[in-house]
Amino acid sequence: MTSGSSSFPLGMVYFYLTEGCNLRCRHCWINPKYQSGDRASLALDFELFCHIIRQAKLLGLDGVKLTGGEPLIHPDIDRILTFLGSEEIRVTVETNGLLCTKEIAKSISKCKTPFVSVSLDGAEAETHEWVRGVDGSFEAAIQGIRNLVTAGLRPQVILTVMRRNKDQMEGVVRLAESLGAGSVKFNIVQPISRGEHLKEAGESLRINELVELGRWVENILSRDAKLRLIYSHPPAFKPLGNIFGKEGDGCGICRIRNIIGVLSNGCYAMCGIGETAPDLVFGQAERDCLEEVWNDTPLLLELRKGLPERLGGICGGCVMKRLCLGNCISQNYYSNKNLWAPFWYCEEARSAGLFPKSRLEETAG
Repeated sequence: MTSGSSSFPLGMVYFYLTEGCNLRCRHCWINPKYQSGDRASLALDFELFCHIIRQAKLLGLDGVKLTGGEPLIHPDIDRILTFLGSEEIRVTVETNGLLCTKEIAKSISKCKTPFVSVSLDGAEAETHEWVRGVDGSFEAAIQGIRNLVTAGLRPQVILTVMRRNKDQMEGVVRLAESLGAGSVKFNIVQPISRGEHLKEAGESLRINELVELGRWVENILSRDAKLRLIYSHPPAFKPLGNIFGKEGDGCGICRIRNIIGVLSNGCYAMCGIGETAPDLVFGQAERDCLEEVWNDTPLLLELRKGLPERLGGICGGCVMKRLCLGNCISQNYYSNKNLWAPFWYCEEARSAGLFPKSRLEETAG
C-alpha cells in the first residue's frame, strides 16, 4: 500500500450506473444514449457494484453518488438501494425525477442520510421540455418531487441556466417552495459534449451575464426565498458568508482528490468524463483491485501531489485555489488536455475584467 491511502482516503464513489437516459437534454456533458421503454442500455452489473462497495469501504468510503445517464432506469435500482441501506452508506441520487415513484422514493428514504437532486429546467412545461427533449417530462418530474417529499425527503431542485430559461429562475424557486423542496441550485452550462453545441448555438449565457446572475441570486433573490439557493459559480465569485457562514455551501464543487468514478461498463475513471475522455479511464473493476487503482494510478498520484500548486492561469494566482482546486479538473482537461489548465469561467471573467481583484494573491490583504 502506498502513502496515497492515508493522505487521501476514498471518500466517495460516483457511480454512473447506466449509459442510457430517458431524456434528451440539450446541455448534458456526458451525452448518454436515449433509452425508451423498449430499448435497454448498458448498465453496471449489480454484483460488480457490490464488490466495488466492499472494496471501497476498506479505503475509507463514506458515501456514494448514483448518477448516469439516469440512475433510476437501472434494472436493479431497488436492489442497489437496499444494499446501500444495509451497508449504512451515505447516498446521493441525481435524477430527472421521471421514474421516482412512491416506492423508489421510500427506498431512497431508508438509506443513510439520503440526498436527492431533481432537475427542473423551467417553471412551466414548455421551457422544461424544450431543454429536456421529451414531452410530458415536466409533470413527471413534478410528481417525482412530490413523491420524495411524501417519503420525508426535501430534495434539491436543479436548474441549468441558459438563455431559454434564465427569466424563469425566480419562478422555479417559487415552484420549489410550493412543492416542499429543500433547496434550489442553479448550474452553469459546461462546454463539454452537448454543452459545446449549446454554446455554439448561442443558447448558453455569456460570462458577463453569468457573473451578474450570480450576484442577483446571492444578493437579491436569496433574501426572500424560503429555501436555500446555490449558484454554482466558482468560490472566487461567492461572498465569504456563502462559503463559510452558518448556511454556507463550502466550495460547492467536487473533492477531486477523494473521489473515483465507476462507469456503466465497470471501468474506473476520474468521473463521468471518462465517457468522453478515454485517457481519463484507468482500470476495470472486474479485473483490477480497487486498492491498487486508488493507490498506484499515476494520474491520481499526480493530482494529489500537484494540487493546487501546479494550477495555471488565473487559478494559479487565486487566493481560493486551496478550497476550489481548479473548480473542475475534468472540464479543464477536456478543454485543454492539461490537468493544470485554469477553469474556463474564471479565465473568461479575467479577460472581461470581471474577476474579483480581492481574490487575486498579488492584491489580497
